[in-house]
Amino acid sequence: MGTTIRIDGDRLWNSLMELARIGATPAGGVDRQALTELDGRARALFSGWCRDVGCVMRVDPIGNLIARRPGRDDGLPAAMMGSHIDSQPTGGKFDGAYGVMAGLEVLRTLHAAGIETERPIEVVVWTNEEGARFAPSMMGSQVYAGLMDLDETLAIRDAEGVSVGEALARIGARGEPDPHGRPAAYFEAHIEQGPILEAREKTIGVVSGGQGQCWFQMTLKGRASHAGTTPMDLRSDALVGAAAVIGALNRIGRAHPPGCATSGRMLVSPNSPNVIPDSVYLTAEIRHPDDGVRAAMEAEFRAEVDAAAKANGLDVNLAKVLEQPAAPFDPACIAAVRQAARRNGYPCMDIISGAAHDAVALSRIVPTGMIFVPCAGGISHNELESAKPEDLAAGCQVLAEAVLACARVLDAEAA
Repeated sequence: MGTTIRIDGDRLWNSLMELARIGATPAGGVDRQALTELDGRARALFSGWCRDVGCVMRVDPIGNLIARRPGRDDGLPAAMMGSHIDSQPTGGKFDGAYGVMAGLEVLRTLHAAGIETERPIEVVVWTNEEGARFAPSMMGSQVYAGLMDLDETLAIRDAEGVSVGEALARIGARGEPDPHGRPAAYFEAHIEQGPILEAREKTIGVVSGGQGQCWFQMTLKGRASHAGTTPMDLRSDALVGAAAVIGALNRIGRAHPPGCATSGRMLVSPNSPNVIPDSVYLTAEIRHPDDGVRAAMEAEFRAEVDAAAKANGLDVNLAKVLEQPAAPFDPACIAAVRQAARRNGYPCMDIISGAAHDAVALSRIVPTGMIFVPCAGGISHNELESAKPEDLAAGCQVLAEAVLACARVLDAEAA
């Protein structure tokens, strides 16, 4: 790599804690949803910190906020880091925010050491990764990667009828087309949001890619009737059919490790204790890192839905609402992360991302790598979300070295 820098773990932690004050909840978490006034305040804090270390700030048309540290040859594609600072309504301090603050810490370390790089280095705050206020999630990175149309995305409205475009304007986050081309590579540091690293006593997860996933919405239609007077063999019970579907979905997920299958939402009608349900709406999702296996899981799922409908005399309306192929990350970026972890003596393992991240969108257009660090109990999207300062510092150190391997350090003696 040409030089070794050491990030400041205490400074990283302090930045995370200061950012967490914006939108802090009484239970110790964060409610800082996308494009709210609180999100605007967090963006302003980040921008000020970046300007303090000589970065130039810009905002693109979907509100992605980008800090740029010039390189010796500023016309070269940048080495990019990033994540998000929007949260779930009852989110934690580290989801997304860690990746942004880790990128900031890399910039601060380079600035303090007077290190010049061949390429420019950028840190980006992606707009609306969570999808809590505006659906879908990963909005900013998907528009950036050309996976969503800008005008259609700006027209999406929240539950109060406010459009993305209007919300961007309210917090001054609607920018101009990006004058720079695609980055040379993208790296994202993130808490794992799962229990694997902690259970295996590993400090660094070398992320090899993101699972493919497909989401479904379905409605099972039966016949409402009296719960006490309708014989069991004459019922058309939509909830019994839904229960069969959910049980089958669980079996399918367990039969295809490391895949997952989940039903997360159900609405029952008429939802009365003594009325046989005539209608059930439910969601389903299937995930697997191998798209071929995921397709087989989907075929099994569809067959089980048909069987449940037939067995219970139900009509079914099943619609696929999302199809996202698996996203293998770049071998050179993966190797840079692995080498940095081993060079520093951090226990590490290869791992697949079960959750979608902005890195998944970026991987469709540029070489991408991702770094996971443990979170306590695997708990995330929760105000109890927690991570050890030393693990966060280790992930940031790996991020710094992987990015510098891409950006090419010129002034090695300055370190």
